[in-house]
Amino acid sequence: MNIEKGKKNKRFDSNRRVLRKGESQRKNGTYDYRWVGPDGVRHAVYAPTLEELRKLEKEIVIDEHDGIKTETKKLTVNNVFDTWCDLKRGLKDNTFKNYLYMYNNYVRDSFGKNRIADVRKSDVKRFYNTLADERLLSISTIDTIHNVLHQVFDLAVDDNCIRSNPTDKMLKELKQAHDFEIKERKALTADEQRLFLDFLKRTPLYNHWYPLFAVMFGSGMRIGEVSGLRWCDIDLEEGLIDINHTLVYYSTGKGKKCKFAINTPKTKKGYRKIPMMDFVKEAFLLEKANQEETGVNCQVTIDCYTDFIFINRFGSVQHYGTVNKAIRRIVRDYNDEALLKEENPVLIPNFSCHNLRHTFATRLCEADINLSVIQNVMGHKEIKTTLEIYTHVTEAKKREEVDVLETRFAWT
Repeated sequence: MNIEKGKKNKRFDSNRRVLRKGESQRKNGTYDYRWVGPDGVRHAVYAPTLEELRKLEKEIVIDEHDGIKTETKKLTVNNVFDTWCDLKRGLKDNTFKNYLYMYNNYVRDSFGKNRIADVRKSDVKRFYNTLADERLLSISTIDTIHNVLHQVFDLAVDDNCIRSNPTDKMLKELKQAHDFEIKERKALTADEQRLFLDFLKRTPLYNHWYPLFAVMFGSGMRIGEVSGLRWCDIDLEEGLIDINHTLVYYSTGKGKKCKFAINTPKTKKGYRKIPMMDFVKEAFLLEKANQEETGVNCQVTIDCYTDFIFINRFGSVQHYGTVNKAIRRIVRDYNDEALLKEENPVLIPNFSCHNLRHTFATRLCEADINLSVIQNVMGHKEIKTTLEIYTHVTEAKKREEVDVLETRFAWT
């Protein structure tokens, strides 16, 4: 409101305070500030009081000095995520689809609606706490969501939408606040491994699972690699398993069904040839004989791949969830039997498909196989992954050897 003009053409608000260039008071008593940005476009901000308006003006000056784009102030986290999706390259299809699934299910309809310029660290912390406390997500799931959000906010920083990334160090704080710990992946002992496979061999209800688990115990393949294995990928004469692809199962979008697909190995190191031990070769031959006897044949083609080795009774590929459920049933029934028959039985702990891979790596380390050979057979991208397993095994062996040494000093 311009209620008075002096000789210098000053403008005043209703409280007779001088208004600066670009400032004006509206009819309802609120204030606005209008200016032309470096881009030549007119912009405006509004505030209920002159004091709040001038705080905004200071932020505008600082933003222009720092190169922060005014036109991006209205962008939401969802807007920047969609841009990130358009620009992102180098991700495997199933990894990208997993990111989309996580974002659309846990971020888009809540946190994603926030304006990206308004998000503070406290907002991120509050969101992560909600995921952990109310939605009861595991730390690995939150880690995936954080990985996506961190990249989205990094893009916003790079594009001069915001000054800093509010997700920095937020996952670390969440883990500390909730006392999250990454569960150590444990390998089965040699006795537990032997008891598990022996139980499969002698139990009619489960012996059709023996070839699959024998191959996993004796090759260290990932579940996607073994379930995607075809008869043309193995050379029984040379005793080699050629790992050149993996079977994945992922969501095709929010509310849509999941599907199987063929993908390249997890890393370049994932392309490898694994020598077969005799019991692994026997397991492949047993699987072939079982299928010939039952008349079960592969009935599916996935991305032009067919003739899969490990199939279910319907001729389709094995799903990792089905395999893990089978492990739980087998372990349960073995332990029930052992408790009834033995006074001090060796029980088998619950485990998953990936524990079998870790078990194989542990057996290699226990046999003092060269580390580079272990890395190659396992398809580890980094040698440090192999070293972590080797260090754990050597620590256990060290304790055993010290115990043996102690018996020799028992006479003192």
